[in-house]
Amino acid sequence: MKNIEYNIKTFENIKHIDKNGKEFWYARELMLALEYTKWSNFNLIINKAKNACISSDLAVIDHFADVGKMVEIGSGAKRKQKDYRLSRYACYLIAQNGDSRKESIALAQTYFAIQTRKQELNEKEYSELSEDEKRFYQRNLTRKGNYSLNKAAKKVGVKNFDKFHNSGYKGLYNGETADDIAKRKGLRYREDILDNMGSVELGANIFRITQTESLLNKQVENSEKVAINTHYKVGKAVRKTIKELGGIMPEDLPTPDKSLKELEKEQKNNLLEKL
Repeated sequence: MKNIEYNIKTFENIKHIDKNGKEFWYARELMLALEYTKWSNFNLIINKAKNACISSDLAVIDHFADVGKMVEIGSGAKRKQKDYRLSRYACYLIAQNGDSRKESIALAQTYFAIQTRKQELNEKEYSELSEDEKRFYQRNLTRKGNYSLNKAAKKVGVKNFDKFHNSGYKGLYNGETADDIAKRKGLRYREDILDNMGSVELGANIFRITQTESLLNKQVENSEKVAINTHYKVGKAVRKTIKELGGIMPEDLPTPDKSLKELEKEQKNNLLEKL
């Protein structure tokens, strides 16, 4: 089992994030992770994956972007080396068209099947989702939102990000820091509090995150103190809105029986059993 976990982490470790917070993988790096040594052989798999993409009525360029670059081949000479910037869906199609007898391919199928399933949730009517599916959906939004929020905070001079994020939690949770929330929920050391929230609680945090980012992007003064105060005020304003609407305060909302990490692990194990 240790080996399986390591290989699944391998695919996570070669994931890249662009300036818009979008995930992607390079074909050359994926090739090595899938234990292919020759580009010509791996390119055959890529072409099969492209055909599968076309069969799904999707634009190949949206999932297999050509990012070839010039590389030196000796004596100062250069040639273009073919490479692709792959979406999660492209990686999934490549894994599906690889040699499933290889352990690395089977593990890639497991990893990217889970990732693609999460992506599908974004395209499904929210009202049709189960509570756990809503949690995965909302958690993905908080992850992307915090990525953008951190960029906005850095631009206005924030360096102490723990203090900055805690100011938002304090406003929303009536003075509680992230550690206070974790203790109240009975979480283990360093366990993510956002992974242990229901969809309603995550929704309140998404509102806090997005509104703070919007205000920071308008902030003229380059001041960490102002940014921290802004985050606190937004958190407090969201709390006030919940109260005025007759909603349940965030700290009074129930903590789900299972964290999203636990649910994700169950999904992986179920897929591994099927494989």
